[in-house]
Amino acid sequence: MVFRQRRIETQEAKQRRSLRKHWAEPGGSHDRLVGFLARALPMGVGVLAALMVITPLSPRGEVSFLLDRNKVAVIDNRLRVDNALYRGADARGRPFSLTAGEAVQRSSAEGIVRMNDLVARLLLDDGPARLIAEAGQYDIDQEVVSVVGPMRMLAADGYRMLARDVSVDLATKQLTGAGGVEGAIPAGTFSADRLTADLSARTITLTGNARLRMEPGKLRMP
Repeated sequence: MVFRQRRIETQEAKQRRSLRKHWAEPGGSHDRLVGFLARALPMGVGVLAALMVITPLSPRGEVSFLLDRNKVAVIDNRLRVDNALYRGADARGRPFSLTAGEAVQRSSAEGIVRMNDLVARLLLDDGPARLIAEAGQYDIDQEVVSVVGPMRMLAADGYRMLARDVSVDLATKQLTGAGGVEGAIPAGTFSADRLTADLSARTITLTGNARLRMEPGKLRMP
């Protein structure tokens, strides 16, 4: 039984060797496969390299579409900014700034920015000043701030006022108000129906029920 098993294994080994010889003979299937790959692989690499160079230069298709203007939503506000800040300089080169909790510009042709929680900071000869209003609008071209309603002014040297319906020219520091004013200066207090003021020169002109109360000894002479 042992001798027969060894003879069977030897016969299988001979058959395997014969198949390997036939597969490796010159002109056999293995030889033909190697020859084909030796020609095809370099050609494939060349074609792939050419595609990588040409593909980025080839024209790409463009996508176009039409919009029905009756179906497109229209944005009411052209520009809306929260916590807006605008900086500029007056006619003498002194800086000023405008800040607002909300700023809306409805049209670039209009050139008007509507602001809420408005604060204007000005640099005057005697120190800084602030103008505070709940709402107002800023003319970008004219550099004029207009306020409908109350506006408070606070200056570093003691000037303060509460005026209504005012406009402020930021370039020249000229202020006009037609809705009533009351305020204080280091020398006393004042009130009137209307006013014009030069904030830089510290001059105020009161008209309509003008009242001025001076405190002796506090008037500062130039």
